[in-house]
Amino acid sequence: MKIYTVGGAVRDQLLGLPVKDHDHVVVGATPEDMLRQGFRPVGKDFPVFLHPKTQEEYALARTERKTAPGYRGFVFHTAPDVTLEDDLVRRDLTINAIAQAEDGTLTDPFGGIDDIQNKVFRHVSDAFGEDPVRILRLARFAARFDTFTVAPATMELMRRMVGDGEVDALVAERVWQEVAKGLMEARPSRMLTVLHECGALARILPELATNDHLLRVIDRAAGAGHALCVRFAVLMLAVPLEQINALSERLRVPNDCRELAVMAAREQAAVAGALALSAEELVRLCERCDGLRKPQRFVQMLDAIACDVQAQNPAFPQSAWLQAMLAAVRGVDAGALAQACAHEPKRIPELIHAARVEAVTNAISGTELP
Repeated sequence: MKIYTVGGAVRDQLLGLPVKDHDHVVVGATPEDMLRQGFRPVGKDFPVFLHPKTQEEYALARTERKTAPGYRGFVFHTAPDVTLEDDLVRRDLTINAIAQAEDGTLTDPFGGIDDIQNKVFRHVSDAFGEDPVRILRLARFAARFDTFTVAPATMELMRRMVGDGEVDALVAERVWQEVAKGLMEARPSRMLTVLHECGALARILPELATNDHLLRVIDRAAGAGHALCVRFAVLMLAVPLEQINALSERLRVPNDCRELAVMAAREQAAVAGALALSAEELVRLCERCDGLRKPQRFVQMLDAIACDVQAQNPAFPQSAWLQAMLAAVRGVDAGALAQACAHEPKRIPELIHAARVEAVTNAISGTELP
């Protein structure tokens, strides 16, 4: 039995980056060998085991055979005679197909070290073309390693995969998983660019039309360190409002991301003109956005719209202004008003709303316009 560290841990170590997770491949062993040493099986499709102490993943060396379209259409084979090179040749990119033995020796049969030095994403073999998830993974890596370029042959292979309909076989959950990870990288615009260049973006996000403004805006959101829901909302500002819900349902986007995206798109014009809104209109904006119960989400909406506006004009006084108005609205003691009007319960909503308008009117008169 021989154990090697593989994949991202080796790649990141060679890049001088922090290593977060360690994946291992085991050569010359059977599942029974692993169980005897205390490893716990967790793999469903092929034998993967957790180390009894570190809980890191150890997978038996395997080969794969394509049997059906999509990323699930594979049959895996593991046996003690499967070699390290047999396992590595099925991996996606050369930079992820480097193995490190326990003594530190590197095995690099496909030139991954050279590609790291030259900052190139290159597929290991034609097996790349059998798994459409690899297109999404490469695009996500482009957002993380933003100085790397895609090898021309790899880009051509991805275009053929798109043309052959492989991307159409992707399940929604996996698309969202990879897109979400890419949005959280340092330069998500690179993910969008790679997906656009190979034709995959038009298949997985046909509602989204990329342009220079969108690329600047999404990178601005990443540079500000915004949460995933804000970054998704920024992305959806480039999608017609009436299409955001359908897109979100198709990709099984989490509710917090979908709701914020719809809100930001719906209120973009109101927020942009917030300095000219009346007290009544400001209160209705706060109420409509559920800012009283969820003030943090209201701020996230402003953050998303700010990214879009500030890509062209750094000044965005509307954010501080609207947060001050929301504070005035939230300062109204609705409970006390309801109690005082308990004898006329039908009038309670009207009285609370009027009190909020009065509070915002006072806030406007006492606050200097930006």
